[in-house]
Amino acid sequence: MTARGYSSEVRQKTVQLYVDGMNLRRIGHQLRVNPQSVANWAKAHAEKLPPAPVSERVENAELDELFTFIGDKKTGSTS
Repeated sequence: MTARGYSSEVRQKTVQLYVDGMNLRRIGHQLRVNPQSVANWAKAHAEKLPPAPVSERVENAELDELFTFIGDKKTGSTS
């Protein structure tokens, strides 16, 4: 650790692990860092990123179908 806390290498490693899909608690446990620090570093990193590009015109849009069944069940209750 440096006088100001963790090194930039540790901070970069935590952000990379978070981007790769590891959860905050596991990163904190693996690198022995408070999970809230990991969250703060990931948030600070995300704030530095440029805004995501958004197309002005959408040519195709896909939606998943969602079916909701309301009414009587076909099978009896299990309780």
